[in-house]
Amino acid sequence: MMSEAEIVQTAPEVRKEKGEKNREQKQAEHIQRIHRTLVACFMGIAAGLLSYYLSGSVDPATGMQPNQIIGVLFLMAGVVFQKHIFMLIRIDYTELGNKDWFYQAFMTFALWFISWSVMLTTTTQ
Repeated sequence: MMSEAEIVQTAPEVRKEKGEKNREQKQAEHIQRIHRTLVACFMGIAAGLLSYYLSGSVDPATGMQPNQIIGVLFLMAGVVFQKHIFMLIRIDYTELGNKDWFYQAFMTFALWFISWSVMLTTTTQ
């Protein structure tokens, strides 16, 4: 028979529900989400800079580059290559759902658009 002290010590374990995670698991998942967001941000910035430098010189009259499609291709490549970066930094990409991949793609697009736009508008000719 268990004493009252033993029952009190085991009570929190009994109250823990099946799908509930402990503090360490929550922290580890949070750090993985931060890493995934950083990968998306850096890929977006890199794709934006590559888009600017490799799409040709800016036409001062229109503010556009002659090969803008190259920039869009760099954006798509930035989204696709994230899977390989996740493998390199040992993040399990198989557990990501459609919502997670949409978030990754959106963050990459947002930073690609911002960095490329800033580069286009600050160009002096």
